[in-house]
Amino acid sequence: MVEGIQSPAQMTYWLITGRDLFFVLNVLGVACFFYIVSKRMTPLIRGERDWRFDRPLVRLERVLQFWLGQWKHPRYRTAGIMHILFFAGFLILATQAFSLLILGFSPNFTLPGSSGEIGHIYDIVKDYAATVVFLCMVVAAVRRVVFKPARYSVPARYGKGHPVDAIFLLALIALLMASESLFEASKAAFQTQQGQPVEFLAALSLPWMLKNVLISTPLPTLQTLHLGAYFVDVLTFYFLLCYRPFGIQFHVETSLFNVYFAKLDRGTVKPVRWGVSDEHLDQVKSFGVKTFEDFTWKHMLDFYSCADCGRCSDQCPANAVGRPLSPRFITIKARDYSFQHYPMFGSSGNGTPLIGSIYSEDEIWSCTTCGACEEECPLLIQYIDKIVDLRRGMIDDGNVPQSLQKPLKALESRGNPYGKMEKKRAEWTKAKDFSQTCTVKTLDGKSNADTLYFVDSITSYDDRMQSIGRATARILDSAGVNFGILGAAEKDSGHDARRFGEETLFMALRDHNVDAIKASGVQRIVTSDPHAYNALKHDYEDVPPVEHISQVICREVKSGKLKLDPVENMDNVYAYHDPCYLGRHNQVYDDPRDVLDAIPGLKRVEMDRCRDRSFCCGGGGLMLFYEPKEDERMGVKRVKMAAEAGANVIVTACPFCMVNIEDAIKVAGLEGKMTAIDLAELVDKQLVRPAPVKLEHDKLTSEVLA
Repeated sequence: MVEGIQSPAQMTYWLITGRDLFFVLNVLGVACFFYIVSKRMTPLIRGERDWRFDRPLVRLERVLQFWLGQWKHPRYRTAGIMHILFFAGFLILATQAFSLLILGFSPNFTLPGSSGEIGHIYDIVKDYAATVVFLCMVVAAVRRVVFKPARYSVPARYGKGHPVDAIFLLALIALLMASESLFEASKAAFQTQQGQPVEFLAALSLPWMLKNVLISTPLPTLQTLHLGAYFVDVLTFYFLLCYRPFGIQFHVETSLFNVYFAKLDRGTVKPVRWGVSDEHLDQVKSFGVKTFEDFTWKHMLDFYSCADCGRCSDQCPANAVGRPLSPRFITIKARDYSFQHYPMFGSSGNGTPLIGSIYSEDEIWSCTTCGACEEECPLLIQYIDKIVDLRRGMIDDGNVPQSLQKPLKALESRGNPYGKMEKKRAEWTKAKDFSQTCTVKTLDGKSNADTLYFVDSITSYDDRMQSIGRATARILDSAGVNFGILGAAEKDSGHDARRFGEETLFMALRDHNVDAIKASGVQRIVTSDPHAYNALKHDYEDVPPVEHISQVICREVKSGKLKLDPVENMDNVYAYHDPCYLGRHNQVYDDPRDVLDAIPGLKRVEMDRCRDRSFCCGGGGLMLFYEPKEDERMGVKRVKMAAEAGANVIVTACPFCMVNIEDAIKVAGLEGKMTAIDLAELVDKQLVRPAPVKLEHDKLTSEVLA
C-alpha cells in the first residue's frame, strides 16, 4: 500500500533522480530563454540612439496605468475584458509557477509568507485564476476559429495570416493551466483516499472539478498523473517561454519595458538624430530611416511588443478607405524582417533598403499622421515617428511624389505651398465689408499688440478659408483682444512639411517665423489652424504661449465677454468633427463642444467616431496636395458618418478639415442636404454685437420720416 504521494523530486526517471533531472531542465530552460533574448537584442544594440530615460516618475505612473491597469484594453470590450482577466491571472499565478519549478529539485520549498491565513487566501485566488485563464483561452480560441473578428484577418497583399500559431499559443497556455490544476487535483484526490489532511481547493475551480473526477481513481494511477502533470507543466512552461520570442507572444516579455520607455509628449516628432543639434545636422551623412538598423532601439522594441491585435489598423482611416497602409503590418513586416535577418544561429544580414523590399512608397506616403493608431494601441506603440523617419529617408534620396514636388518647392521659395507672393498674405484683411468693421494691425514695427494671430498659409491664401480668418479676427476684436498679424513677414508654420519628411525646409520656415514672432513683441499667440497650433506648441521653441481660437472663445463665452444669439433655424442638427491635431494630438475636446452648447437652441449630436476616435478628414501632412490610391475619400466616409448620426450641419475647427469636408459633401451627393461650417464662422455669425451707430441713426431717421 502506498503511504503518501511522492513529489517529483523524490522520483527516479530513466535512472536519473527527479531532483537532478528537474534542476537540469530548469537550468537548460533558463539558459535557452536568455540565449534567445540575447539574439533578439542584437538589432536593438545596433539601432540608432533614442533618449527614453527622462521623467522616471511619469514613466512609472504610465506603467501602472497602461501596463498594470490595462487602461486601453476595454476600448474593445469583449477582447479587452478577456485580456484583463488572463493578464490578472498570469500575475497571480506567477508565484505559483515559480514555486512549482523549484519544487522539482527542492520538495520542501515554500515561499516566505505563503503559510497561514495569507497562504490559504492565495490558494483560493490562484485556483480561480487558473480556471479563469483556462476558460479565457477556450473562449479566445473559439473567437479565432468560429467568429473570426475582421481585424485579425490578413489581406492578400500582406501575405498569409498565422491563425494556427495563435491557436497553438492559446492551447499551450490552456495546457499549462490544465497541467497545474491536474497536479494539485491528483494530490488532493490521493490524500482524500488515504484519509490524510487534504490541501484546500476552491469550490468550482478547475483543480476542484478535476479532483472530483479523479476521486475514485486507483492510487498508482493518481501517482502517475501527479508526476506526469508536473513533467508536462515544466516542459510546457519552458517551451512556451522560449517559443514566445518567435512570434506575437513576445509582447509578454517586452510590453512592460515598451510601456515604460514609451513616448511621453503628444504632437511631437522625434529629431532626425537623437543627440545631434539642428546646428550640426549638416554633419549627419544620412537623414531618416533607409535600412532596418536606422530605426532607433525603441522603435525596434515596438516591433517586438506588437500583440497583432489589429486595433491600430481597425481605427486607421487610411486602411478604412482602401489605401495601401495598415499600421499593424508596418510593425509585423519589420518584426518578420528582424527575425529573418537576425537568426538564432549564424551571422546576421543587414543593410537592405526597406523601401522596395518590405515597404512600398505608396504605403508610407498614405499616412495622414492623424494618430488614430497610436491612440488605440494598448501597448503605446508609436507609428508616426517611424513613418516620418521613413519619409525623411526617401526625401534624402530625392524620392518625392510628383504631386508634392510643386508645393514643396513653393514652400521653399515663397513660404507657402501655393506659390503666391508674400505681400498677398494679408490681403484677406482688405475685403471691403470686413475692413470697414474690423481693423487688423500688421505688426511690422510700426504697430504693436499683446496677441499675435498666426494665420498660416491655407487661411491666408485660400479664398474660402479666408472667411475663417475674418471670423477669427472679428471674434478677437469683440472680445477686446489687442491683436495683430505678421502679414508678409509670416511664413507657413512648416508643420506638414516636417511630417512629410522635409526637415531642413521645416527648420528654415520655423527659424524665420521665430525671429518674426520675437520681433513683434507679442505676449501670446492665437491661431485658428490646429496644424499651426501643434507646430507652435510642440515644434517651435522660445515663442510665447499659443492657444487655438476655440479655447479663446470658450473662455470668453464663460466669462461673459462674448454673448451668443440663438440659432436661426432650430431644425438644424449639428455634429462636431474633431480635427486630429486639435483633438487627439492636443486633447482639446471639450472647449469646442462647450461653445456649441452655449449657443441657445442649437441641437448637437455626436458621431460614432468622435473625440479620441475621431475619423480623419484626410487633410493632414500635405495631404491636400498628395494623390493617394484609395477606394473612397476619407472626407466622404466622414460626412456619411455625420448623416448616419442625424446631423445636417458639420462643425469643425480646422481649415484643412473644412476643405475636405465641403468637397466630400459634393462628392457624396449631399449638397442641399448637408453643410459645413467652421466653429469660428458659426460663433461670428451668432455673436451678440452692439448695433452700429450708423444703422441706429438710419433707423431713427426712417421712423421720423414715417
